Amino acid sequence: MTAASDTVVAKPAKSARPSSFRLLTNNRLAALGLIVLGIVVALALLTPILPLDNPDVTDPADRLLPPGTAGHLLGTDHLGRDILSRLLWGTRVSLAVGLSATLIAAFFGSLIGLVAGYFGGRTDALLMRSIDMLMAFPYILLALGIVAVLGPGLLNALYAIAVVNIPFFARNIRGVTRGLAHREFVDAARLSGKGHAGVLFTEVLPNVLPVIVITMSSTVGWMILETAGLSFLGLGVQPPQADLGSMLGEGRKLLFNAPFVSVIPGLMIFALVMSINLIGDGVRDVLDPRLRSGALARPSARTRVDRREVPAMPDRETDDALDVIDLKTEFTVGSSVYRAVGGVSLDLKDKECLGLVGESGSGKSVTAMSVLGLVATPPGAIVGGRVVVDGADLLEVSDETLRGLRGGKISMIFQDPLSTLHPLFTVGDQIAEAIRSHHPVGHAEAWKRSVALLELVRIPNARERASSYPHELSGGMRQRVCIAMALANDSDVLIADEPTTALDVTVQAQVLRLLDDLRREKGAAVLFITHDFGVVSEICDRVAVMYAGRIVELGTTDDVLSRPAHPYTRKLIDCVPILGDPDRRLDAIEGLPPTVNRLPPGCAFADRCPRVRDDCRAGEIALADIGDRQVRCLYPLVETEE
Repeated sequence: MTAASDTVVAKPAKSARPSSFRLLTNNRLAALGLIVLGIVVALALLTPILPLDNPDVTDPADRLLPPGTAGHLLGTDHLGRDILSRLLWGTRVSLAVGLSATLIAAFFGSLIGLVAGYFGGRTDALLMRSIDMLMAFPYILLALGIVAVLGPGLLNALYAIAVVNIPFFARNIRGVTRGLAHREFVDAARLSGKGHAGVLFTEVLPNVLPVIVITMSSTVGWMILETAGLSFLGLGVQPPQADLGSMLGEGRKLLFNAPFVSVIPGLMIFALVMSINLIGDGVRDVLDPRLRSGALARPSARTRVDRREVPAMPDRETDDALDVIDLKTEFTVGSSVYRAVGGVSLDLKDKECLGLVGESGSGKSVTAMSVLGLVATPPGAIVGGRVVVDGADLLEVSDETLRGLRGGKISMIFQDPLSTLHPLFTVGDQIAEAIRSHHPVGHAEAWKRSVALLELVRIPNARERASSYPHELSGGMRQRVCIAMALANDSDVLIADEPTTALDVTVQAQVLRLLDDLRREKGAAVLFITHDFGVVSEICDRVAVMYAGRIVELGTTDDVLSRPAHPYTRKLIDCVPILGDPDRRLDAIEGLPPTVNRLPPGCAFADRCPRVRDDCRAGEIALADIGDRQVRCLYPLVETEE
């Protein structure tokens, strides 16, 4: 047997992300709507084979029999016709008309919106002005006018309802298309040689399709109501044929002496419209990529705390500004559990700068977000540990108390200032808002402080810059504004999540120097998150190295940089170039970090470690003390060097 035949081709792992149907049914209201609509549709489809009376046969001798009468489960109407039979046949008609009108309106409205939004210019102006003419009339009056011209009848009512809803689709789709027409992937498609039709239907349409589906799902119920309204007025279904609207109209005169004649079709309309609307809400959530996280609830204002392990509170007075004790944060996506933070313990002392270093995906940002309860729930949840500030566990305090601490005692500088700053407000207003959220001052005083903060972070001509919008500032200036917002309330703890990643080298050095100077002036403790040991060496007093959701080395910056104890730390340092040493070899770390939903037993770095041994792959490896530092390694480099 050849070596090639011995090779086992690994099958791609099946995605743990739940299907769209499962996501939809996880939404209880959407699932309820799906059940109700399923029952109604099933009854409507089975109507021709059910043992029902002829819905059009009259029997005046049995008129207005109450529900529960033998042979007439829901009673009879004023002509003696069986209400159950007419209800089911009428539901078939209402569903068919509502769905057909929705499809017609969605097709023509979406086509108009796509063409107008993509081509713009005169094409957009001509099509949208035509749509505006339709929207100038109240839609129900326009529908009545169309039926009056075409004549009463079910088919004419369908056309009328479809036409008056075309502008609704056209306007929605046109707006979305305008936002996509000049995106980079569309330009790339044009450069590849695709024509307008190819770009429109292969690049733009797939991105607009979720909006079309969502709009349709929320419109079907409204179409049924509109059709029922026309039939109620005698302009839709004509006797003896029935739909829900005509049944409701026939029973309105009997509302006092035989209310069931109108109440029963009214309840069916209510059940249909409500179930379709509930399903529409669920479909909207399923198609939203931000909510496809294993559950259909939007992220709450605070990370869910479901601790399985609660360590004891520190029983001694410390000078620590922040204590993180065995913090664990997990993300549940379908059947997979991602242990992004697997038991992190950190102590940040007053006026200290602690660097948190690691590759992308090691859990640094999730750790920082967990401290302030900002991890999105779902799918995230804090399942263990404590976060102690001033003797209080932030995982136990009330929502109101936590809101007071955010931006007050603890502030955060996020990684991307352009997405952090609100594009519709000036930077001065945003800093003033941060001040007024924690201090009872007027706008004028808050604005004055905002200008002072901009001057503090070395923004030239701060008074005029305060009136600028974020897009009018450079990346370095925007980052300085974010620093000013974090310093607005003299926070004791400042968390900086890779604040220099997107900046060029010169601006990065300026921001680092500024942040270090402000830390010393304000006396704040800083948790500085980065992946660059060069940045750590500039401003950090101590450094914690993180890998696969856990701290693998913790010590003073000088010790860690000069004599790294963990092989992973050594590898990270070897990746940093040194000026004046052009012959120094920069070695990349072999392999890739493990995925945190399938962490190997023992040391997570074992597969990439040049010093790995058999016992590294089994059991729990604790964070052990080695001199004045801590290392999570059975065979640390320090012992070898000594």
